[in-house]
Amino acid sequence: MKSFLFTIFHCCKTNYPQFIFVYEYGQQIINRSHHPLPDYATFEAAGMDVRAYLPDGPVVLKSLERALIHTGLYMQLPSGYECQIRPRSGLALKSGISIANSPGTVDADYRGEVGIILVNLGKEDFTVNDGDRICQMVIKQYSHVSWEVVGELDRTRREDGAFGHTGTK
Repeated sequence: MKSFLFTIFHCCKTNYPQFIFVYEYGQQIINRSHHPLPDYATFEAAGMDVRAYLPDGPVVLKSLERALIHTGLYMQLPSGYECQIRPRSGLALKSGISIANSPGTVDADYRGEVGIILVNLGKEDFTVNDGDRICQMVIKQYSHVSWEVVGELDRTRREDGAFGHTGTK
């Protein structure tokens, strides 16, 4: 159920109050970790940082290895919404850490723990520690389509050009 919310948000970097008028959808979440809930690092960030929940200790990812990293998070999204799991750009650039099925999708009807499939595309071992920020979570609205089977598609200037057909310059 959608309701209106007028709130004061303190920006993480400046701590200046920001007044915002938003729709609130009542996302429900269970946090079985001892870490903060996913949160926005800056006022206009699209993605919320998600932390690793590793009560049994760190996980070492060797080069080209992947592992399921627990978060301790369980959520209920409104119908018509999904949660996208995306890589963190700093981890990707500095260490070659990405999401194996990027973007990962958590459907609105899924009720299990949110798990993150991290992959090490770098040359060096990478250690994931309990509490590390390992990915971003973006909540997006989607729509369903129905298919109409046809014998031919409308023509376009591009036609079937793909995979770099426009060149690099």
